[in-house]
Amino acid sequence: MSLPSRVQLIDVGPRDGLQNEKQPVPAAVKIALVHRLQAAGLTEIEVTSFVSPKWVPQMADNAEVMAGIQRQAGVRYSVLTPNLQGFEAALKTRPDEIVVFGAASEAFSQKNINCSIAESIERFAPVVQAALAAGIAVRGAMSCTVGCPYEGDVAPERVAYLAGLMKQIGVQRVDMADTIGVGTPLKVQKAIEATLQHFDVDHVCGHFHDTYGQALSNTLAALQMGVWNFQSSVAGLGGCPYAKGATGNVSTEDVVYMLDGMGIATGIDLDMLVDAGAFISDFLGRAPNSNVAKAILNKRAG
Repeated sequence: MSLPSRVQLIDVGPRDGLQNEKQPVPAAVKIALVHRLQAAGLTEIEVTSFVSPKWVPQMADNAEVMAGIQRQAGVRYSVLTPNLQGFEAALKTRPDEIVVFGAASEAFSQKNINCSIAESIERFAPVVQAALAAGIAVRGAMSCTVGCPYEGDVAPERVAYLAGLMKQIGVQRVDMADTIGVGTPLKVQKAIEATLQHFDVDHVCGHFHDTYGQALSNTLAALQMGVWNFQSSVAGLGGCPYAKGATGNVSTEDVVYMLDGMGIATGIDLDMLVDAGAFISDFLGRAPNSNVAKAILNKRAG
């Protein structure tokens, strides 16, 4: 079994993690979180999204946050852009990468963005073209690749279909996301196999939610297939507003601890990462949703 010798982590906490928080998080706190993450060694951070503040009020300060970040050389800052209007607003803030999205489940696509999978990708085509023309990288987030809150299990063929559509419009790499955290290792490997019909392993990211406690097992299953790009969220922030009861993304702390223990390099300082998670969790008034963070913080306190 040959595992990757290093792993690239994208922390999605500032965007995917904070977008569903009920209490307002000031731009200054979001900026400080990004600074703490890059200081801990993260070289890819999903910062914000350029969506209508009517739908996602938590991200209304997107331009302010992007303007306030002291950018570090070698760090890639990405933003979510749902349409051309969002892209044009994002462009002014100079992101390194934009993220477009689609679901592998028709029911989820309809409930989430009121259109079919094919229509959603058609809508994104001009956004992708505009980004590539501006020299901005494009990532495609594929949600519900193993399970859907409305349809149940999602067949690997649906994942291959979505990956193919994304490839056609010019998306450069894809996130294979278990949005509601129902995946188990073999299901995840089948979804990855389906994605690999259209993207090589260097351009596939694993994005696992921990609803049923399977995210680390699923990360290991992906590593065994050679996947070395993963998304995680500091302090396990975030969930999915369209998936009832879906808990947060896998915590970056837990993934880094596992990889450190396997001798796989990440370039991330675990103690500084735990500090970053404690910082945002303190602001939100709760403990980090990370087993590793809790263990390390308890050890320090003791």
